[in-house]
Formats: sequence, structure tokens, C-alpha cells
Amino acid sequence: MPQPRKLKLYGFNNLTKALSFNAYDVCYAGSAEQQAAYIRYIDETYDSERLTHILHQVTEIIGAEVLNVARQDYDPQGASVTMLVAEEPMGTSGQVTAGGPGPLPAEVVAHLDKSHIAVHTYPERHPHNGIATFRTDIDVVTCGEISPLKALSYLIHSLESDIVTLDYRVRGCTRDTEGRKHFIDHDITSIQNYLTEQTRREFQMVDVNVYQENLFHTKMRRKAFHLDDYLFAIDAADLPEAERDRIRRLLRREMAEIFHGRNLPPDIDL
Repeated sequence: MPQPRKLKLYGFNNLTKALSFNAYDVCYAGSAEQQAAYIRYIDETYDSERLTHILHQVTEIIGAEVLNVARQDYDPQGASVTMLVAEEPMGTSGQVTAGGPGPLPAEVVAHLDKSHIAVHTYPERHPHNGIATFRTDIDVVTCGEISPLKALSYLIHSLESDIVTLDYRVRGCTRDTEGRKHFIDHDITSIQNYLTEQTRREFQMVDVNVYQENLFHTKMRRKAFHLDDYLFAIDAADLPEAERDRIRRLLRREMAEIFHGRNLPPDIDL
């Protein structure tokens, strides 16, 4: 990665950097009882307390300080946490340090005032085919030099995601000491620039980027598929081969349709 370039600003850095992180976990739970148990498991594993811990880690990684936390567990399922965060200086001011995969909190320099991080969970199940999914939406919005991209690797691996959709946008403008406007303060050609080599090996990735608008979109699908990793309260060895094949097709279709963002033809080879 190229070294971060220095940018001398006139006053405060007014750029807003928004990262939207959507992760999906997919599994098969055959009976109504197993599906209900899966939802309970997800609700207990990713309750508001656990989500608060994850967001605390994100704030540390990006170099921010928590000002306020609001959290809620919902009935019958799901949870939300929202944090207001502010500046926590971690280096010499005036240097932009958005580059490179995280977590690397020691490299983050903060000029941060009004920012927030929010997470919402959406556990659901299909009553007819046994597919259960767990979606997590996380928004990290920072104002100033601090970068939400530093938290990507941590989020992907802490949530053990099968499908990930990432959107990153830089809004607003700031001025240098010569009066020139800057609509982005770091080099980026793809969100993939901020992922570790290990993550890039593990996922198939597709980009849709609009460079002139500072809009970057990446969607990811895990390459490896081992049936036992996608079964809840069931062992693949206990199922007939025909049933294993049927479940594989169901799971692959679910993940392919989430990845492509549309319903696929029933006869397509997955």
C-alpha cells in the first residue's frame, strides 16, 4: 500500500465517511423446533450486550471514543445498538491515515467530533424449506480524518459472515491552506484495498464503483462450502445422500440469490 499522503488543512476536516456493512449468516434447520432453536441461539449469541462489545471494539480500532450508548433487545427477536463517538487522538494531527487493512488503531489519526456507529440484527426463518438467515447491518459514519474502513477485517471475521455487502461513500468537502477544495482525502480504488490478503483469498468479490462520485460498492461470498458448517442441530453424516444433496441445493440457492440481489431461475446450475 502507498504511504498516506499529508494534507494541510485550513481549519476542520469536514469530510463525512460512511461505511454500510451488511453481513448474512445462512443455515439449514429442518424442523420447526430446530428453526425456533436457531432463532433463540442467534438472539442469545448476538444480543445487545454482545453487539455493544463489538461496537466498542470498532471504536477502538478506528481511533474514536464512545460518548453515549443506546441499546435494545426486541421481542420476539433482534437487537439494536447505537453509539455516538468522538475524537480520541492517536498520533500527530494533520496526517491522513485511511490506507491499509485494519485493525491498526495505532495508525489512525483523529479529528473527529460528530460521528456515530449503529448495528441492527434481523434473524429470520423460512417455514417451508428449513432455511434460516441472520442479517446484521452496521453503519459506521465518521467526520474528519478518521476512517471507518479500518474496522472491516474485524467486522467480517467477528461475525463469521457467509455473504457481505459493503458500501462506502465520502461526502462533503474540506479546504487546504491554499483554499483548494478536497472532496476526498485518501487514495482508494476499491474497498478491497482495505481487506487483508486472507480475506481476499476466502471470498469471491465483485465491485461496482463510481469514482467521480466517491462511491464504492463491494459484495462478497465465501468460497468454501462444507455442509456441516451450515447445518443447525443436525449432522450431515446422519442424513441420506439424497437429502444432503437437496439441502446443499437449497443453501447454495439462498446464498447465490442474496449475493446477486435477485431471485434466480429454478433451473440454473448453482
